[in-house]
Amino acid sequence: QVQLVESGGGLVQPGGSLRLSCAASGIIFSIYDMGWYRQAPGKQRELVAAITSDYRPSYADSVKGRFTVSRDNAKNTVYLQMNTLGPEDTAVYYCNAAFGPNSARAYWGQGTQVTVSS
Repeated sequence: QVQLVESGGGLVQPGGSLRLSCAASGIIFSIYDMGWYRQAPGKQRELVAAITSDYRPSYADSVKGRFTVSRDNAKNTVYLQMNTLGPEDTAVYYCNAAFGPNSARAYWGQGTQVTVSS
C-alpha cells in the first residue's frame, strides 16, 4: 500500500519559515519524481516545486528564491523549505510522487495546511 504522509504545516507569521516533509512508503522512492503542489480556497491546485529522481529541482516563478525542495532517498522523504512566507502562500500543500511516461503511476498525500497570517 502506497502512502505519502505530509507534515510540518501550521500557522506562521508573514516573513516566517516552515519546512514541510513528505514521507513515502510502499514505493521505490528513489525512482520517483517528487512534487509539492498547493491549493488555496477557490483556486486550482498548482505545482510549487519538484525534484526529479536524479535530483534536478524546479520551481514555480512565484516561489523561486524563497522555497527549496530537497530529497533524502535513504529516508524516503522529500522536503520543502519555505522562507519569507506571505499570505499568498496560504494553502493546503500536497506531496506527489510520479513515475513513468506521462506520470503513469502517480500518488498523492493527504495534504497539510499552511496558513500565513499575523
